[in-house]
Amino acid sequence: MNTANKLKIFNDPIYGFITIPNELIFDLIEHKYFQRLRRISQMGLSYLVYPGAHHTRFHHAIGCMHLMQKAVQVLRFKGVEISEDEEKALLAAILLHDIGHGPFSHAMEHSIVNGISHEHISLKFMEALNAEFNGSLTLAIQIFKGDYHRKFMYQLISGQLDMDRVDYLKRDSFYTGVSEGNINSERIISMLNVVDDSLVVEEKGIYSVEKFLVARRLMYWQVFLHKTSLAAEQLLIRILQRAKQLHHGGKKLHASTALQFFLDNEIGKNDFTDEILEIFSRLDDVDILSAMKEWQYNEDFVLSNLCKILLNRDLLKIKIKKKPIKEKKITEHINEFTNKYKVTEEDARYFVFSGLIENQAYYLDKQNIHILMKSRKIVDVAKASDQFNLKALSKPVTKYYMCYPKK
Repeated sequence: MNTANKLKIFNDPIYGFITIPNELIFDLIEHKYFQRLRRISQMGLSYLVYPGAHHTRFHHAIGCMHLMQKAVQVLRFKGVEISEDEEKALLAAILLHDIGHGPFSHAMEHSIVNGISHEHISLKFMEALNAEFNGSLTLAIQIFKGDYHRKFMYQLISGQLDMDRVDYLKRDSFYTGVSEGNINSERIISMLNVVDDSLVVEEKGIYSVEKFLVARRLMYWQVFLHKTSLAAEQLLIRILQRAKQLHHGGKKLHASTALQFFLDNEIGKNDFTDEILEIFSRLDDVDILSAMKEWQYNEDFVLSNLCKILLNRDLLKIKIKKKPIKEKKITEHINEFTNKYKVTEEDARYFVFSGLIENQAYYLDKQNIHILMKSRKIVDVAKASDQFNLKALSKPVTKYYMCYPKK
């Protein structure tokens, strides 16, 4: 193929025109593993609350790559040496950082497979692609794992002010219409620098970082942990749990070949071979949605009703409290449900359940955001800021929820 044809342009609603910088990136984007991200929702089931939130992991990955291009340009301008190979590796690593997400992104992260994070699966995909691309991703994998000696490169991919967070906050706020999450990504990137091989933000950029952290906190409460999205995602998890339970009990359910495999088999970290990676790569939102459309007519009371509730958006009621939910309250709802529908307590617990959510916008103990003061002193953003809020944002806030059917 002609090289010129590989330097294509995307028209992105957030950043405008995004250019594909090299052949490797073009070939990675063209690969079926990456194209699969077009069929995986960036925000799970948030579109049930925010109708515009139908953007995908594909959008997000391309956006992150664009921001990484900008960050490399800024750092080079400030005298930070970044070789062409390092730049290519940084772009490939951020492009592929989320390639391991399963259907509906975080909603089903530990449902399809057991105890395997999407980061681990992303690494497996990168290793498979590296073999296919004759070792072109070796350096990208080193940076992604944090093994490369230049620490700031890992921070650009996985830190508290990485290109991933900078993109998803701006992108998710745009597609949901929640303006509180809209950050100034250009300003943040233009203020980046490197001191002693560690990423820092110049003092002039402190207010942009403050806005970034406040926006992160607000987006978590208002969007990512929105109670309706939370109830919907818990239903989705329980649908797959019930499907697996029925399947293992000998009842065959109609599903795609890939989903059927994961219903048949309990796959843990040690079982995740290259063959299973290939089957996982065939899974996306479509498999789950089409299965639910079939399962809503299943004879099993629990499975069919869970699917109907979610497909028709006739969701469970959810209450969020600052204190743990009393077991007595849960028992009351369970008894009410079992009496009304003549089902077992075990079945009722698919519809009545509790849990907790946590929100911590800034962590003081890992990958801190450092501010480079005019005096050349380096200070943690929580200490450098005159906003009392930032110290409060570093404390985890835990809330407790209970879901139960509407009257």
